[in-house]
Amino acid sequence: MMKLTLFSVEREAVAEDSLLRTYRGGTRPERWRKYGDCFSLIAEQGVSLTDFVFAFYTSPVFRIERFLLGALAGAASCDAQARAVADGSAASFALWYVGERTTTQLLMCDRYERTRSWFRVVPLDRDRTLLQFGSAVAASRGSRSDGTALGLGFRLLMRFHVLYSQALLHAAKVKIMQTPAA
Repeated sequence: MMKLTLFSVEREAVAEDSLLRTYRGGTRPERWRKYGDCFSLIAEQGVSLTDFVFAFYTSPVFRIERFLLGALAGAASCDAQARAVADGSAASFALWYVGERTTTQLLMCDRYERTRSWFRVVPLDRDRTLLQFGSAVAASRGSRSDGTALGLGFRLLMRFHVLYSQALLHAAKVKIMQTPAA
């Protein structure tokens, strides 16, 4: 496993109880065994799942992705839509739909059934919260018969994916820390 650390974000194994690992919805669930990751950091305050997801999707780093998705994939999104999916009043955002949700976890699935994004908050105490973000990538459609090969494109972009995931998580934390408490 590559050891790339940015902004004090730690890479760790995907927890056995994470929705990223346990969710079996969607088409061809056997294609989801190959790749999953988990990145975490600690926020020095109590953070709800709603606040984490909203901060993530409205962070300056993710706004670039939102712009590109709108321009290139026709999947425009706005902060109000990010708020609605974060608080559970909407079932989709940009290219993703809610796969499953608990009080501490959210799994978003892309409409093409190629990737999944996962968010979790773990309260450590009243003043600290572990924020976790991860991704899963489906094996290629034309892969080996066991359905476990990742596409060449993803393998080539792996280093960028890891750094980008760390930057996204850090940007969400910064946005959370800059937002006045309700």
